[in-house]
Amino acid sequence: MNRALGVLTCGAFLSVVLGVLGSGEPVLSLVLGAVFTALATLGFGWVLDRHRPAWSAAYVAVQLPLAFVIFTINAGVGATLFLVVLVSQCVVLRLPLPAIALVIAVVPLVHLGMSLGEGLREGLGTLVSVFFAAVVTELLLREQRSRGELAEAHEKLRDYATQAERLATAQERNRVARDIHDGLGHSLTVVQMQVKAARAVLPTDPGKADEVLAKAQEQAENALAEVRRSVKALREPRTTPPLPEALEALAAETSAAGVPAELTVSGTERELPDEQREALYRAAQEGLTNVRKHAAAGRADVVLDFAESTVRVEVRDNGAGTEGAASPGFGLLGLRERAEHLGGSLDFTSAPGRGSALSMEVPG
Repeated sequence: MNRALGVLTCGAFLSVVLGVLGSGEPVLSLVLGAVFTALATLGFGWVLDRHRPAWSAAYVAVQLPLAFVIFTINAGVGATLFLVVLVSQCVVLRLPLPAIALVIAVVPLVHLGMSLGEGLREGLGTLVSVFFAAVVTELLLREQRSRGELAEAHEKLRDYATQAERLATAQERNRVARDIHDGLGHSLTVVQMQVKAARAVLPTDPGKADEVLAKAQEQAENALAEVRRSVKALREPRTTPPLPEALEALAAETSAAGVPAELTVSGTERELPDEQREALYRAAQEGLTNVRKHAAAGRADVVLDFAESTVRVEVRDNGAGTEGAASPGFGLLGLRERAEHLGGSLDFTSAPGRGSALSMEVPG
């Protein structure tokens, strides 16, 4: 905008120069035109950078009489353009609206020396010209500000998109880590326990050892299928049995590994969304895995409670328990993240000689 006004000012001065050279008009208009042009280009930029109302008012107070004098000496196109430029600069300087209106109202007074009819005609034409210049300048400034705000908004959107991408990446990493721990980690733990059991009975009961090893092989094959499925499509929907049926299978698996486990279901059974079902299943799976690995328990109980607005799964054992709060491993950390994501909660309690209990409750 400032460059456009500078070009217009230089064009007005060129018109004054041509008027002086072509028709012998007073050279004083050329000198004053040069002063006005210098102030309107170099001086205006300096005042605009200061952002001070006093400097803006002083600039207009100098340029307006100067433009009047130039018009009085040489009432040509160049002098008129000087007035148009000055009004536009008043808008750019963000002078108060009453001040801009005052300048616009004063500009037609340059025609006071003319006859009444001619003065009114010329004055009205000049008034319309400078008013139009002020309106156009304001519209251009608003459009320029809108472009700047739009560019700033686009930049913020790019930043938000980058942050969202990073957050999504972190969430996906955490999800994959949970799936690896809860799925593959559980299966490998079961295989390890079954192999240990087979080795223990191999010298005395080869048939039993072979049976246990067959179950270990089946579990390893299931784990391999799970890995292949995850590699193929991390988010691929899969058909899953109802939660009570899935927990019954977990309890049977634990019993087969040497720790008797029993499932108790209370409340009215209902279908659950996939995320809730997966979280509750993983909580039971983690609890039973910990029972086999750490609890030294003689039995485990799995409770599935369908309350009115929530569903809770709990795994209790009669094992040795621990003193104080257990250090949160990847399993409990992943379960807590799942529960918080669903608006639920996870609790783990343990006491020496009284066993441990892992409980997850989620809306559903």
